[in-house]
Amino acid sequence: MLTIFVDMDDVLADTYGKHIELYNQEHQQELSLAQINSGEVWQNVPEVHQESIWQHVHQEGFFRNLKPIKDSIAVMEALSKKHNVYIATAATQFPNSLKEKCDWLDEHMPFITWQHRIMCGHKFILHGDLLIDDRSYNLEHFAGNTLLFDSPHNQHETDYQRVYNWLEIAERLL
Repeated sequence: MLTIFVDMDDVLADTYGKHIELYNQEHQQELSLAQINSGEVWQNVPEVHQESIWQHVHQEGFFRNLKPIKDSIAVMEALSKKHNVYIATAATQFPNSLKEKCDWLDEHMPFITWQHRIMCGHKFILHGDLLIDDRSYNLEHFAGNTLLFDSPHNQHETDYQRVYNWLEIAERLL
């Protein structure tokens, strides 16, 4: 039985897609994920619109209304039956994120109880077998094994083993 830590944003919950959705609404645009090769969403829009994207995470409901990443719920439920699975997410950086992330987990992953939710800043304090995250700076100092969850913003990262979707994670860990 492994101890596995899983990030939320852009691993379980589609933060990237929400930024694109809000950007399109705010600026009457038709930006799509297919048009983005790399970088953060704000790096793929005109400079005059970048500030509005940075403000999304401060909007009430931003974290609460994220769509689950495809297959994440089913695979996480199966993982939680076989391994010690913890959500490890930076949930105190933005005003509403702590409560909204807990509410999101209550709705979409009630099988991950509050005792298995770690709302933290730096993830290097975690000690376990595996960390699944989309940010290389979180993987950098983790003492166990790591998986980099694919996202447009991490396309230039080559130092970590990459996974492209939740079915690939299921093949490796179930």
